[in-house]
Amino acid sequence: MRKNVLPFLALSLLTAVCVGAVYAQKAKPKPSPTLKTRPAIFSVIYGGSGIEPIAFVENGKLVAGGNDGSADGSTLSKLYYKPGAKYDLIFGGVSDGTVTVKKSNVGSECGGSSAEVTVASTKAKLKGFVMGLATNITPKGKATGLRRMPTAAERAEIESLVNQKTQELEKTTPPVITWQDWDWPCADGDYCMFLSYGSKALYNKLAEDKDGQSLFIDSVYHNLNDADADELWEDSMPAKLIKDNRDADGLSPLFYVFKSVSGDKIVTLWDMD
Repeated sequence: MRKNVLPFLALSLLTAVCVGAVYAQKAKPKPSPTLKTRPAIFSVIYGGSGIEPIAFVENGKLVAGGNDGSADGSTLSKLYYKPGAKYDLIFGGVSDGTVTVKKSNVGSECGGSSAEVTVASTKAKLKGFVMGLATNITPKGKATGLRRMPTAAERAEIESLVNQKTQELEKTTPPVITWQDWDWPCADGDYCMFLSYGSKALYNKLAEDKDGQSLFIDSVYHNLNDADADELWEDSMPAKLIKDNRDADGLSPLFYVFKSVSGDKIVTLWDMD
């Protein structure tokens, strides 16, 4: 009997292995999850020629925007940036026109998570810092917009205040070395105060945690990606304090450090010949 059992066991094991191999070969990969469009909110930028995601809505709550779950932004292109896709333009808190997608910029040089769009509106005049929102969320009911043009009296009052603040700024600010024409920075509703030319020593002194590099990156007035900011800090930022124009003479680029007159916010501009 023992002579018959061993061949039978060997044959059974060989059969099981073969069957297992066949099933393993026939196993099908799991299907990719179905992509679903979520309620989304976009900022309408570049004078009404582009949009970027601000946030999405899940279970009645806002969640951070970005690439909507895909590291390369492909989900944005597939679900939200199809040519011809339309969104409500929200301006002044109410629906005020239509935003239509022309093409996705995702994957293009400097395209980020944006798309090119056109805006159709009879009232909203998007330009510069006057921006709106685009959304696929249906507004509830009708409402009166909150934005309006200032009256002649309001405009005159605003211009008088601006002129007063400008004169104060010109009289109290020492001349600084510049190559380009740029607007004086503002923060907390007022002009900023010029502190000094930027240096690693100054930023380290101003930073509460002595991390001057992080303060510099966070304070740059206009958008600058982290890689460029790191390179400026490492390669171009002077190490020692710059006390006056004589110390600054001949340096390029130059960094200009400002501070809010009513808070602790630090603002940095930079310029070069």
